Amino acid sequence: MAADQHQPTLTTSRLTLRPFDLSDAPAVQRQAGDRRVYQTTLRIPHPYKLADAESWLAGSARRYAEGQSIEFAATLTATGELVGCIGLEITPVHRHAELGYWIGPDHWSCGYATEAGRAILDFAFNTLGLHRVHVHHFAENTASARVIEKLGFQREGLARQHVYKDGQPIDIVLYGLLASQYMPQ
Repeated sequence: MAADQHQPTLTTSRLTLRPFDLSDAPAVQRQAGDRRVYQTTLRIPHPYKLADAESWLAGSARRYAEGQSIEFAATLTATGELVGCIGLEITPVHRHAELGYWIGPDHWSCGYATEAGRAILDFAFNTLGLHRVHVHHFAENTASARVIEKLGFQREGLARQHVYKDGQPIDIVLYGLLASQYMPQ
């Protein structure tokens, strides 16, 4: 990822994964601001205000240009409706990245996270040339566990009381996928 390159757009059978734009702020605020998204993510505050979405979106292109991360708006190809976000936090020196995503509750159980995840993994390994992608979820979030396992990640461990959420320690489950184990689907 060089500063002079524009972030690519990826497509799947139902989704377009494109760079975010500031005009996405109201949809991001509405989707990510749902308490159910907050309950399944570590970094999204609640309440999530429009100003929070605007601030986060304002930094997306800069984070990409600096090689820190790549964040995609997951949208329905047919309508352009935002259904969520998926991206990678990249550590170039170690050739690895952390996968992160959220899907708006109105679009849960539609397979969008898995579909977007497959496109991101293909991009991570075949375009970015990463060696490893890792991901984690709250131990109680069985829906994310199913998505992660469908994507081919291997469970690597349980970090007991690793993070705090609402003042309570939370266990997280850790997964990893190596480029040599990646099987495009």
